[in-house]
Amino acid sequence: MTKPTKVVFDIGNVLLRWDPRNLYRRIFDDEKQMEWFLAHVCTPDWNVEQDRGRDWDEAVALLVKDHPKHETQIRAFHERWDETVSGVFEDHVALLLRLREAGVPNYCITNFSGPKFVLAQERFPFLSDFDGIIVSGDERLLKPDPAIYHLLLVRYGLRAGDCVFIDDSKANVEAARAVGMHAIHCVEPIDLAAELRGYGFPV
Repeated sequence: MTKPTKVVFDIGNVLLRWDPRNLYRRIFDDEKQMEWFLAHVCTPDWNVEQDRGRDWDEAVALLVKDHPKHETQIRAFHERWDETVSGVFEDHVALLLRLREAGVPNYCITNFSGPKFVLAQERFPFLSDFDGIIVSGDERLLKPDPAIYHLLLVRYGLRAGDCVFIDDSKANVEAARAVGMHAIHCVEPIDLAAELRGYGFPV
């Protein structure tokens, strides 16, 4: 493979600290009740459909119909979504900014609801400054579908071997490698700066 010259970031749990528990610990007094709710009501499978492009009002209505006693808690996922993001990974954002200062092209592929990504960009302006952005909810494609990686490459005229992709999901990392990208599995503890320096990036 060629040496990469471009960096492609995931967003959630690489740059932004996202976890619905950040919100629901403010709603539930009992940790077990919260975990039951997230396992049986506002589940990951339900949430990922918003990342695939499903309308939030439709998504909420479906759950409220099946779980009317939890309507307030269900609506909070949509109406108080901002509280699911507790902040950023400061070291990783600093790396991103150093890459930009050094003139390294940087992109993102993120599984994210389109409308919620707009909210995130308003709160965290650095999310608007990538050289190219692929948001699953806008494209109706989800990682690790190879099509979403190919979409980035085609839309922005990139070669897979010129890119290193960073994601917290092993499946997404493996999919990136399968289409020919370099990839870093970004889970704590990790020295992401050292990983990028290993590829020759000036960080």
